[in-house]
Amino acid sequence: METSRFSFEETPLHGVWQVNRKPIRDQRGSFSRFYCAEEFGAIGLERPPIQMNHSRSGQRGTVRGMHFQYAPHAESKIITCMQGRVFDVALDLRVDSPTFLKWFGVTLEAATQNGLVIPPGVAHGFQALTDAAEVFYLVTTAYSPDHEDGINPFDPAAGIAWPLPVTEVSPRDNQRPFLSASRFSGIHADGSRL
Repeated sequence: METSRFSFEETPLHGVWQVNRKPIRDQRGSFSRFYCAEEFGAIGLERPPIQMNHSRSGQRGTVRGMHFQYAPHAESKIITCMQGRVFDVALDLRVDSPTFLKWFGVTLEAATQNGLVIPPGVAHGFQALTDAAEVFYLVTTAYSPDHEDGINPFDPAAGIAWPLPVTEVSPRDNQRPFLSASRFSGIHADGSRL
């Protein structure tokens, strides 16, 4: 789908979109729009972003994820890479989705200004493909520690193929439960617990 400032491309995961910004270039450099409620609404992003997050991974190979929040703080995210390159991953945890427990990954690069739109019920994570990789994302719900959760990024049941040897991961992410854990059997499309 094309709009005046963006091109949106469906991914193999239901409701997850790749987005490419269309910069306007002149002798000074370029200008691009990062978000437009009307244009993102056309792909189903119903709530506007209310929080902006920025992360910097100093070392190539660093993995962050796989994170999500439960309702009423379930969130959509618009992800882009502002410096370097990352392998960005979405993992569908929605039991009522045709792509339940499937994952999709794409390289996001500062140079190409591409991004990923992730709906509620889909876990998100990434691996830095360069040193000093910076990721910027807009989020539709404020962070809530009481509603935050995650899946282990190395869960064999998810089977995420991280492209590089892992150099860094937080102890918290490394100790996240596997999908086979009895406490987790999926979530609804609105992010509510089963």
